[in-house]
Amino acid sequence: MNIVIIGAGFTGVQLARRLINEKNEVTLIDNDEETVRHASNSLDCSVIQADGNNLETLEDAGISKADAMVCVTSSDEVNMITCSLVDAVYPDVLKIARVRNFAYYMNTEKVHKQHAQAFAGKHRPLYGIDYMIHPDIEAAQAIVQAVESGAVSDVVTFENSEYELTRVNIEKNSKLTGLTLKDIRLHAKIPFLVAYVESNGSTKLPSGQTVLYEGDSIGVLTKKDDVSEILELTGTEVETLDKIALVGAGKIGTLIAERLLSNSKKKFIFSRLFGKNKRINSNLAIVDSNKALAKEAAEKFPQAKVYCGDITDENFLYEESLTTYDLVICATQNHELNMVGAAYLESLGVGKTVSLVENAPFAEIARKIGVDVPVPLRDAVVDSILSHLRGKTVTGIHTVSSGSLEIVELTLPIDSKINGKSLSEIADPGKFLVMLIKKAGTDVYTIPTGTTSLDVNDQLILIVDADKSNKLLASFGVK
Repeated sequence: MNIVIIGAGFTGVQLARRLINEKNEVTLIDNDEETVRHASNSLDCSVIQADGNNLETLEDAGISKADAMVCVTSSDEVNMITCSLVDAVYPDVLKIARVRNFAYYMNTEKVHKQHAQAFAGKHRPLYGIDYMIHPDIEAAQAIVQAVESGAVSDVVTFENSEYELTRVNIEKNSKLTGLTLKDIRLHAKIPFLVAYVESNGSTKLPSGQTVLYEGDSIGVLTKKDDVSEILELTGTEVETLDKIALVGAGKIGTLIAERLLSNSKKKFIFSRLFGKNKRINSNLAIVDSNKALAKEAAEKFPQAKVYCGDITDENFLYEESLTTYDLVICATQNHELNMVGAAYLESLGVGKTVSLVENAPFAEIARKIGVDVPVPLRDAVVDSILSHLRGKTVTGIHTVSSGSLEIVELTLPIDSKINGKSLSEIADPGKFLVMLIKKAGTDVYTIPTGTTSLDVNDQLILIVDADKSNKLLASFGVK
């Protein structure tokens, strides 16, 4: 693909790097001299210093031949105006904009819902934006998914599937230590699949002969109701989450609280982990050091306990008994505070911690200092953008293992060269792994075998080396 990116900040550079690694043609535009110099030195692509909302600049950059344009400048207005400008002249170019203003995002969503019939036809997208990405929403969703899965570790869930991929450690008392993957099945009767293994600083897609050792981390795909059995096998302790504290009453914290309390009303259940019903109710506490935000949270969430306080103040933590909580979610705008605060709280006795962090490298640091589940904000945004750049048949992108592996959800197109073949015929051990398949016309995902056939409109969920993802999808016929 030929992709133009407007904005060479951290997200723009990270997105460009992943697209370049996948052999896409990328042009990056930014008007800041120092930012352009940094991007030019670190990326193997065309980097232009100019205003990205200038049509002449865009045409010089090749927008007329581009497949997509992604706007990720620091200005929502520039991102939106640029998409509108390009849509007026080049409507066939796919346009994606990151928008941080929640009002812009919600107003757009409201219009789409109210006029869904019009937008389903030939009506041009609002502001010329095909896909609007809001970072806070992506972050909140990732955190809520982690909590719903018991805050055990990094979790990837799949829409309309009873399976999830959970990253767990092989602990000292694990029954799996020293076993090969093919021998593990002797110890578990549930359907599962080990999708990747992290060992001694490297990550690989395993084979049946791969041996697991204490200290390894593995990505296990299994049904949500069976996670507890996998945790028991790996020696991971499972604790109830009766009391949950949310640190941060800003936009992300508010979104998290809304979803957790909404799920509570819908009988938010952890039975698959704990063997009995567990709900989030009055045991949810919200903490923020900003008096105005704390007051707003108290008015918005009367069913929760709301405190105005500093989580770095040990006297405050003990006074309000926050060190006795089963789970603390740190989701303030200060990502360093989230990371350090979560590790500090866990050292004081908190059961588990979830922390919003800047990106994947910080997520690795967070794990090393004791945070159970770090959620990298910018990686969630880039994943969301990439899922819209992989073609209409790709419905989801997730990165795992610090971005080295990519999980792709796709539908096999009618002209795919692998239609009619079995998995054993297309297998390439160590390169990719088809984890789940939903046959066309059915409603259930299953873990496939070597004899499973692949046909038009089958839905696949596969894991692949991130740098080889684009090439693999092309071989599958995904455009």
